[in-house]
Amino acid sequence: MKTRKTLGKKFQPYNEIIEQLAVHHTNNQPETLPEILVVTTFPPRQCGIATYSQDLIKAMNDHYVDSFSIKVCAIESNKEQHIYTDPAVKYTLNTSDPESYSQLTKAINEDENIKIVLFQHEFGLVHETVDSFNTFLTEIKKPVSVVFHTVLPNPDDTFKAKVQHILDNADSLIVMTNNAADILVRDYVVDREKISVIAHGTHLVSHGRSEELKRRHGFEGRTILSTFGLLSSGKSIETTLDALPKVVDKRPDVLFLIIGKTHPTVVLNEGEVYRESLIKKIKENNLQANVRFINKYVALDELLEYLQLTDIYLFTSKDPNQAVSGTFSYALSCGCPIISTPIPHAKEVLAGDTGITFDFGNSEQLTEAINRLLFDPQLRETMVLNGLHKIVHTAWENSAVSHAKALQKTAPDGTIKLEYRNPKVKLDHVKNMTTDFGLVQFAKLNVPDLASGYTLDDNARAMITMCMHYKKYREADSLHYIDTYLNYIEYSQQADGSFLNYTDVNRNFTPQNHDENLQDSTGRAMWSLGYLISLGNVLPAEMVKKAKAIFHKTLPLTKHMYSTRAMAFVIKGLYYYNRFVKDEDTLIFMKMFADRMVQMYRHESDENWKWFEGYLTYANSVLPEALLLCYAVTGNNIYGEVAKESFDFLLSQTFENDMIKVVSNRGWQIKGERSERYGEQPIDVAYTILALRKFHDIYKSEEYLNKMETAFNWFLGNNHLQHVIYNPCTGGCFDGLEEHSVNLNQGAESTVSYLMARLTITKYFGNADTVYFRRKARAAKVSAIRA
Repeated sequence: MKTRKTLGKKFQPYNEIIEQLAVHHTNNQPETLPEILVVTTFPPRQCGIATYSQDLIKAMNDHYVDSFSIKVCAIESNKEQHIYTDPAVKYTLNTSDPESYSQLTKAINEDENIKIVLFQHEFGLVHETVDSFNTFLTEIKKPVSVVFHTVLPNPDDTFKAKVQHILDNADSLIVMTNNAADILVRDYVVDREKISVIAHGTHLVSHGRSEELKRRHGFEGRTILSTFGLLSSGKSIETTLDALPKVVDKRPDVLFLIIGKTHPTVVLNEGEVYRESLIKKIKENNLQANVRFINKYVALDELLEYLQLTDIYLFTSKDPNQAVSGTFSYALSCGCPIISTPIPHAKEVLAGDTGITFDFGNSEQLTEAINRLLFDPQLRETMVLNGLHKIVHTAWENSAVSHAKALQKTAPDGTIKLEYRNPKVKLDHVKNMTTDFGLVQFAKLNVPDLASGYTLDDNARAMITMCMHYKKYREADSLHYIDTYLNYIEYSQQADGSFLNYTDVNRNFTPQNHDENLQDSTGRAMWSLGYLISLGNVLPAEMVKKAKAIFHKTLPLTKHMYSTRAMAFVIKGLYYYNRFVKDEDTLIFMKMFADRMVQMYRHESDENWKWFEGYLTYANSVLPEALLLCYAVTGNNIYGEVAKESFDFLLSQTFENDMIKVVSNRGWQIKGERSERYGEQPIDVAYTILALRKFHDIYKSEEYLNKMETAFNWFLGNNHLQHVIYNPCTGGCFDGLEEHSVNLNQGAESTVSYLMARLTITKYFGNADTVYFRRKARAAKVSAIRA
């Protein structure tokens, strides 16, 4: 049997093959992709739907690769026309001109590459030429999906007939709230199965920056109320101005920001009459020191900063039929407590201590609500957390997944095949979670929770991750973090060679160390030390020397371990140690632990249960992976047989319908039973990916490679909620996938686990993020291994 080191030599040609493929890829682009044509208003036009469509298209292009090509047909009118510089704009539709509909219909029907049309519908966009619009829907020969931005209840017969024509001619429908879907089913004739509810998208942001942003924007020491959007009388800003005098009497530090320029259509028809009326009211109410206009079209990054520094967001629309508001959604996703008029969206989202609603135009109720929140910070914090849990599913990354799957379903069978784009490796969050002492254990959202202290477990995993990163990218900054984590491991080692796991913020070991079995923590430390030592040719000699000393001080104590996972972690450490330091003692320990694990397997396994214990719990993949490593080093076929048999059994329990569902932390899977599968942890998915890589290295099975990619896509939304678990904004990873939501905290374990998985994917597929290149790279990898 070849040793792992010998197998490693077989990988050398791979890098050269990858480089050749990269050059080939630049000269040979993939075949033409199926086209999605989005009919919508589009920037530089300034309106909510234009911004919405731009954000959606960007999110879909960012999240998927070589899956589709998105083109735009920009909606215009005689009164509003623009020059488009975005290459995605392929057509324009002048809704003032019936002939423009005919020309677009002909172009769509004759373009074989257009597979589906996505129409962003708002009644005001087509009001000049309703009959032409209806004919357009009838004559389109391609599947059409219509997004309703407004759904009006209780229609009269004439209006109902117009809407019914759209419903009858659309192949699928998208609305943004459950209330809108209910109205369509109740007040019109439509099959509920035809409707997808996909909430208005929002932007993931980094929380905990309010005071910093107030200083940056000159608002230090002020309590900020805000509202934003293109200004028009429908915003009913005067309601807030009438409410403010009794607010500033009690809190003179309050500053109300009115963010946004006047709506271009309003300027065209009315000029600045409405804004001037607001300026007059500010003077009448003596609010000059407490109100400020941000009178411009605010760029996205600046807008999100204004929302993040907001203490209370005010939504005062006076339209009871406004189905949804992008401004409302953005504010909620930025962590703003919200006070809103009772539009359907607000009633649906703000129920249950998520916000406060007040009657349309009722400034007295608004005053009361503002003062209540200003003087109850605990209530504000509760509303923020509740709001974020309700709104996180609306992140544009999740909206991209939901839209892509809905359009895939509507398009002709097999024309759209979805391939996830691998995110760039981003270390921001793990660095932010690291102090000069070590990696902090928990986070509140993305803010390090220093009170949670530190653990050996997290710092060991972090050291492995940063070593993986340094091995790949050779960034000098990584060495600082490796050294920090190594120092923490050394700090946790006791005089007798044993380890303690828990340390508080003051660097004191906590009583929790005496209440738990710390064998698993010791095993993880040994794994991390062995991995660092295996990079002895690239890491500083002093660092490797220190790791060896810690490793050897603990190794003799491990012979008393009988915990399956602890033994498996130690085996991994010994395996990596043995790649750099040839030491017969390490082989003796590996065989000892492997024999114990084989004995456990024979005791527990039967025809239907191929496992080492009578239950599946956490870190399951580590057990067969450890035996596989023993097989790679020793050539003992028994180790290889048990490793493969147990791993294939585990995969049969955790993969179904092209998706991974790892064992829940709510309750383990008992032999002979099928457990609940909600409460999935990133660490178990990551460990599965690490194991799949090793099994593919040894057995060359394409199935392991496919499952490796499937498992990683769990982080990107290929899970039962179609929800991203990785947060591309912070570089962190949400702490868990529950039945109906994700755990929004981004602690050390989840973030480091994601990075382990991401770096493993990088090592295996290179940096390719196109399906064409990944498939060629994968084929090259297999060929290089088999050579």
